[in-house]
Amino acid sequence: MPIEQFIERGFPFHQLLGVKVDKIDEESVRLHIPFRDELIGHAGSAMIHGGVISTLADICGGFAVWTRCERDDFIATITLSVDYLRPATARDLYAEATVRLLGNKVGNAHVVIWSEGDPDTHVAEGRGVYNIRRRKK
Repeated sequence: MPIEQFIERGFPFHQLLGVKVDKIDEESVRLHIPFRDELIGHAGSAMIHGGVISTLADICGGFAVWTRCERDDFIATITLSVDYLRPATARDLYAEATVRLLGNKVGNAHVVIWSEGDPDTHVAEGRGVYNIRRRKK
């Protein structure tokens, strides 16, 4: 299965959120979640729930690290930190992650998140630290 399909269809939670791959290579991963009303945090606002933002940051950061590993390696989140900079409006939500550090057992990724149509205005930034369990050879 190609990696794009693995990310979009290989995880039931990704399917629930509607995660889509925009770009994936060894430099960065860019994903997005198409807007749906169910992603709104509070019925009285038109802002996306912070949990959706942090989840997208985690998924994107983890896969950025994984692209630098072997296909059979296992990645698990150790720490995720998200700074919420401004509200994410009721539009598609985008994230792009780059690997900042890749060791034998740990990877670190930086993630920026924005709303559709405004990639230069970040609604959040994140940093994920991921455990890498290498496959046995």
